[in-house]
Amino acid sequence: MAMSPAPRSQRRQERSSSAASGAAAPLLAWYRRHRRDLPWRASRDPYRVWVSEIMLQQTQVERVREFFTRFMERFPDVAALARAPERAVLKRWEGLGYYRRARQLHAAAKRIVAEHRGEFPRTAAELRGLPGIGRYTAGAIASIAFGQPEPIVEANSRRVIARLVGHAQPVGGAADEALWQIAATLVPRRDPGVFNQALMDLGAMVCTVARPLCNRCPLAATCVARATGRVEEIPLLPKQRAVKQVRETALVLECGERVVVERRGPGEWWEGLWDFPRAAGGDRRRPGDRVLGTIAYTVTHHRVTCRVAARRLARGPAVTPTRRLVSLAALSRLAMTAPGRRIARLLAAHEPPD
Repeated sequence: MAMSPAPRSQRRQERSSSAASGAAAPLLAWYRRHRRDLPWRASRDPYRVWVSEIMLQQTQVERVREFFTRFMERFPDVAALARAPERAVLKRWEGLGYYRRARQLHAAAKRIVAEHRGEFPRTAAELRGLPGIGRYTAGAIASIAFGQPEPIVEANSRRVIARLVGHAQPVGGAADEALWQIAATLVPRRDPGVFNQALMDLGAMVCTVARPLCNRCPLAATCVARATGRVEEIPLLPKQRAVKQVRETALVLECGERVVVERRGPGEWWEGLWDFPRAAGGDRRRPGDRVLGTIAYTVTHHRVTCRVAARRLARGPAVTPTRRLVSLAALSRLAMTAPGRRIARLLAAHEPPD
């Protein structure tokens, strides 16, 4: 009796598996020669792996280097992080952005100490039960720190896998499920963490978004995208969201030798960090205000132009848990938003010398 053809999805999976088979050996050989020297790779300590992976979310590797070293000096292990007050964690995170990551890191450290006696869960499923740890981060920790054969799909490895198997479909979010399945077939049982790091390094150094160095790629011989001339087309990325232009005024409210700062509230950008008061609109000055300058910054698809004005107050506002009067020297000890820190520097530059 004639056999019916396999479903299209199954045939696609079989082609993908065929293209990807044998990827581990040449990739690992390449990695031994070209791996990036990164401070968090000095050991397989799960705490170091975890902190680095959280920092690397939506942040460039070179920027994370300096922050990682400083963070580890202040919080060398999970117990030290769990003991610290949130304000200290946010202060050490200052400048790295996406502060929700720092809060979740802190919350997870407390959970690890309280519920796991300071020991990290060893499986991806258990790790995903901690705040801020999703599918990718759990796979990275489980594979790198504990040698579990867990797959990873992030920006760099996604691109390598998609091109390797010729996955000419949209990627990102739920659309990555097919790539997760392929990644699961790729990851070896021996040294899975090394393999996953090799995937990321290959994507960062060779299989780049633009002008990939296919002639230097250890997987070029089996890469479907290269064989079919579709390297520039794969992966099919989602369209970028339009950037919204916003204008605002930052008010430096001066009361004697002190200034007013406010803590950003729940749901606001930079929740929990200190900043100068803001007013919507590009120029909200009053007669007598001093213009200190203008700063510009980008946050979550918003490009903000912020005019900075100083205003003398005869009497300071009431101090509350979310509002303080502080000296210019004390500003350096607060965990401030990145624009707030720039405004503080602008103010200091306009202060007359003693």
